[in-house]
Amino acid sequence: MPHKKRVQFQKDLTQSGVLPIGFGTADEGKRILAVVLKCDSQGSVEAVSTLLSKLKLDDADIKIIHAGVGAVSKQDLLMALTGSKLVLGFEVGVAPRLEQWIRDKGVEVRLYNVIYKIVEDLKEIGKNLVPPEPEETVTGKCKVIAVFKTDKGAILGCQVEEGALQVGKNFRIVAAMGPVHSSRIESLQVEKHPVREARYGQQVGVKIPGYIGAKVGDFIECFETAVPKKRMWSPEGRVVHLEAS
Repeated sequence: MPHKKRVQFQKDLTQSGVLPIGFGTADEGKRILAVVLKCDSQGSVEAVSTLLSKLKLDDADIKIIHAGVGAVSKQDLLMALTGSKLVLGFEVGVAPRLEQWIRDKGVEVRLYNVIYKIVEDLKEIGKNLVPPEPEETVTGKCKVIAVFKTDKGAILGCQVEEGALQVGKNFRIVAAMGPVHSSRIESLQVEKHPVREARYGQQVGVKIPGYIGAKVGDFIECFETAVPKKRMWSPEGRVVHLEAS
């Protein structure tokens, strides 16, 4: 690698916050982003490979399954099919005659001219490799003010302090040490009348079948869970130029 380019690589490595070390292995349970790497020179291959070996993604590790010098070729694309269908090109191009093949096979070729763009781009991809965790929202909370045990469980007299309780919603009983029971609300009564919902300020009877451990002073939390909408990363069969402006 020419001295000027090597100096620039070292500058970019420092700015990226990634120190060059040897190749690592994926931790158990992590996903692997298996990529093909093409660069303009062997020195560039070594520098970028070192960078990628240290770069840590969210819940994923990068594995280079093939690296070489020169423009992206059909052989590189075939190798990408054995991994994550992702080719990283540094200071190289791809023959126009291959673009239709890339679209047909669903391989993604990402081309860069500065090293920090590779770091930024792969970090962004890493965020979108793992499905998002479900998020929980507490929709109602009430305090247990009376307990009436029955043959099949208990009826809890409660004062709604936040939001609302609704039939069909998930709930949990929370004692001083934490959650002790969870189920789904089957029925509610306000002033001895069946209702579908009890809101802030109301007193409500909550039927709890199969559990008699609730005590006065415990809380009932009504909650719902949802998976946030998130676009998962996947190769789109295209050539993307990610150059510094």
